[in-house]
Amino acid sequence: MSISTPTASPALRAAAARYASEPFIDETVTLLAAVRDRDLDALIGMGDEDFSVIDVDPTGETSLARIQADWEPWFRRLFLMLDTLDATTDSEITAYRALATSELGYSVVEFRQTITGRSLSAVFDCIATIVWKSTEDGWKEARWHCSVLDREITINDPADLAGIDTEMAAMAGG
Repeated sequence: MSISTPTASPALRAAAARYASEPFIDETVTLLAAVRDRDLDALIGMGDEDFSVIDVDPTGETSLARIQADWEPWFRRLFLMLDTLDATTDSEITAYRALATSELGYSVVEFRQTITGRSLSAVFDCIATIVWKSTEDGWKEARWHCSVLDREITINDPADLAGIDTEMAAMAGG
């Protein structure tokens, strides 16, 4: 499978340079850029088909998706919500550490996720643990576990949130 390579924002490029000696920093930057770009194909391509597990926590609540068939629809709904709200997103890596062996590795990334739109603005301070697996196609994300450490959500126009379903509103803090 050919995957696209999202372009990192200046903040993500700065983190890649700052943590260049750490394993998986390029892969981590690419993952965060793929979320920002709503590039589901890149996210799918970076996941390992054997152990594709993601814990997503955009509202402070834990949502477990054990396989790609579960997390892919979650991302589709999230991306639709962001499109509906004309929202942009970005991430800034604030801390990063990683270890790697020849077959397996992990990284711990602290990052600030921002969402900016006409209806809302939000800042999520997060910490994620990513397990990486070496494959013939390179390193793949085998597990992602993210916790929201802090969040600040400002609803600019509550009427705009009325047009999205309950789950999407919950993701947006509505």
